[in-house]
Amino acid sequence: MPNVLVLVRHGESEWNKLNLFTGWRDPDLTEQGVKEAKAAGQRIKAQGLQFDVAYTSVLKRAQRTLDFILAEIGQTGLITHKDQALNERDYGELSGLNKDDARKKWGKEQVHIWRRSFDIPPPGGESLKDTATRVLPYFEASVRPELTAGRRVIVAAHGNSLRALIMHLEGLSGEEILKRELATGVPIIYTLDAKGGIAGRKDLVA
Repeated sequence: MPNVLVLVRHGESEWNKLNLFTGWRDPDLTEQGVKEAKAAGQRIKAQGLQFDVAYTSVLKRAQRTLDFILAEIGQTGLITHKDQALNERDYGELSGLNKDDARKKWGKEQVHIWRRSFDIPPPGGESLKDTATRVLPYFEASVRPELTAGRRVIVAAHGNSLRALIMHLEGLSGEEILKRELATGVPIIYTLDAKGGIAGRKDLVA
């Protein structure tokens, strides 16, 4: 099955569990997150998929998710590129704060605007538009050529870096992508046509 791109958000992290803004901070996976990553690998294996190259961020929750997936499909030695271009959105001053505490400090409406606006960043952080500005050039320069050559690619990253990528791949507006929820540890399989367009999509839910 050539011309395949698989995207997967990391499994549950320690800070996801604590309801904290994470961003570029580097918490590990929870026990549940490890289970989600292994289950993702099992679902990919059930599809008969193998990969030619992998990409991930420089954050351990994404890297470890990828490691567990590759172990499940018997590809622990796969060539893997790690780059901060695929990191989660930087939440700036919100990073490390409990989301309820952030609402108390700045107000529920303001925090909602920062979380769900395409181009309004939190103090010292990135908007989704800013995140796309670093994710998409990296994808086009590094990942797209692999796909064009017919190679099978897996990307393990984060909710917002993947949203930026999905928006680009599916031609969605900023408003449309903000409505797209990405569950932890759920692989998304894209098949691509000869021109690199999306020919099909399949979410490997439990």
